[in-house]
Amino acid sequence: MNLHIINLSGFMCFMSVAELVSARVQRMQKGSPFPIENFYSLGSVTSVQKALSRLTQKGILVRVAKGMYARPKPLKNLPSVKMTAKAEDVAVVWAKVKGYKLVPQGLEAAYRLGLQTQAPVKTVYWTSGPSREFKIGNQLVMVIHTSDTKLRWASQPIGAFYRGLLTLSAEHTSIEKLKTAIGRLELNASQAIPVLQKLKLVPQLRQWQNKLQQVQQELLS
Repeated sequence: MNLHIINLSGFMCFMSVAELVSARVQRMQKGSPFPIENFYSLGSVTSVQKALSRLTQKGILVRVAKGMYARPKPLKNLPSVKMTAKAEDVAVVWAKVKGYKLVPQGLEAAYRLGLQTQAPVKTVYWTSGPSREFKIGNQLVMVIHTSDTKLRWASQPIGAFYRGLLTLSAEHTSIEKLKTAIGRLELNASQAIPVLQKLKLVPQLRQWQNKLQQVQQELLS
């Protein structure tokens, strides 16, 4: 058995890898997915895997994807029913662990910014990593590999705006909707103008140049 020596208030305490894993699991937020890699500092890969497997068999943990777990969380209105984690959260953790870019697809970005009123039928993300699906209960998130071009400005407000415009028609999108999107991004006029200027220079948004210019002029007036 692998034992670790822990100093607790001046007393030496011997803890096995299983005990260390269990103690850390108890500190994990219920309903939030976490990767097994977070535990490899506690012991060998094999011993950590065995410890998490035992906790899963006991119902303390639920395996929500390959190499990812979550503590079940009781629903407020139905304490007897427990949820594990949101499929979207699992996708986000997966991308972070692997070092992949992950962004809501263009139609989702457009909907969130008010550029269109109809919500996408499926939850889809674009990624620099491989395509795959995350399914938890009746939740399904599709992750689709796409080009670096569509992933520009992945973690910036301009990126969401850019991806929304990529999937819509300039001809059928009003100036007011573009201004709504700027508002939802919480950009003031001085912040929005450089964003509009950058977007006008993107070859993929050539059809939007006139309308972006109109919005820019209105913000300047």
